[in-house]
Amino acid sequence: MEIQYLSWAVILGALSAASLPLGSLLGLHWHPNNRVTAAFTAFGGGALIAALAVELVAPTSIHLMHAQGEAARTEATHHLINLLVGAVVGGVLFAALDQIVNSKGGFLRKTSATITYFTSRKVKRRKYIIKQLAASELVRHLPLELVEEIVTSVNERTYDADEQLFAEGDEGDVVYFIESGNIEVTQGGEVISNLEPGDVLGEIALITGSHRTATATAKYDSSLFSLPKENFDYWRKKSPKFDQAAVALASDRLQVLTEKKVNDPKAEKWTEEAILALPSTTVVPTETQLQEVSEEHDGAPMAIWLGILLDGIPESFVIGSALVVTVTAAVTQHGVNAVGFTSIIPYTLIAGLFLANFPEAMSSSIGMQKQGWSRLRIFLMWFSLMVMTSIGAGLGYWLGGSINHGWVVAIEGLAAGAMLTMIASAMIPESVHLGGSTITGLSTLSGFLSAIAFKLLE
Repeated sequence: MEIQYLSWAVILGALSAASLPLGSLLGLHWHPNNRVTAAFTAFGGGALIAALAVELVAPTSIHLMHAQGEAARTEATHHLINLLVGAVVGGVLFAALDQIVNSKGGFLRKTSATITYFTSRKVKRRKYIIKQLAASELVRHLPLELVEEIVTSVNERTYDADEQLFAEGDEGDVVYFIESGNIEVTQGGEVISNLEPGDVLGEIALITGSHRTATATAKYDSSLFSLPKENFDYWRKKSPKFDQAAVALASDRLQVLTEKKVNDPKAEKWTEEAILALPSTTVVPTETQLQEVSEEHDGAPMAIWLGILLDGIPESFVIGSALVVTVTAAVTQHGVNAVGFTSIIPYTLIAGLFLANFPEAMSSSIGMQKQGWSRLRIFLMWFSLMVMTSIGAGLGYWLGGSINHGWVVAIEGLAAGAMLTMIASAMIPESVHLGGSTITGLSTLSGFLSAIAFKLLE
């Protein structure tokens, strides 16, 4: 009979994960709008929350409430503590492993993680640009409400070794902020200075537009930020205070403007204020950007597969361990011969997992296709994960029947903590990103109630 029950666990694992290849097929042939995808994702998250609450947390809690006698109550208390500790460990462990997988490109498996990656990258880049611009005293006189315009007006330019930026006599219409490399400044053929990262070159040209009095050449491969004079002319018209500051600086501190500011408290203060003045932003990547990032992370396909497997390992074990408890109770009450497959199915758990897997596979498949993956490759990846979940459920059943029940509860808690962390860190944020809070809230409620309703079948 044990072999039969083990095979039932494998079948239930396959049923719960069958939505992975099915969701993938739908995503490969139908690209719904963001609101629909958000509704699907939140619905799945709500269903999974219900499954975890009803099938994992509730039984252990109820067991404590109804325990009779000191020994039984002590055992039930230990089981609940094991569940709580396991959940904490599971959440922390999942978060740590998820970070490792994401660092290798695994973030591309989830829309929310991908959006977060591109948004974070843009925020870091904008802060870096502001810190570079803070070397210019003239820039620091710009009103903070213009900070966003400053950042978007910056152009990044690269120069090869020995490449000339400008020559004596050229029109001075651009200021440069050296990001990396070294710029040699010569006058009449003689070297008058070597500028390094953090230095500003040609700043006074923004005010006067005068011709260059020296020649600037990249000594090594160099990267610089540039700001054109026309932008500053526009800002001077837009802000009288800035125009007054520019005129004052031009007449009184021309020499100071060309000197490097080292640990200037004013520059540091302006940098902090400018960063705070930047409006929050969310970056939804284009298909080209997705392909570029996927190519940057050589191990992204494997990381994505491992990331999705990481999401699925806890649920596969829960299916097997939950079946052990159900079968044991059924055999005790009705005998071995009275136990049938349909009578021991944890409908709420299977439904919750099925409904949660479907939107994940659908939305992720859409993203993978945008990254340039072939349809066959995407489908086979999800199908292989269904097989792995099925095997994992069998292992969960075997392990659940081989160790002390207290350890089983602790491992179930670990799985629950990992899945709840995944829901909160990925599924719900993804839904909010794509569809907004209202759709997310109502769809999560719908998924929760739908999974609970499956209890009517038991």
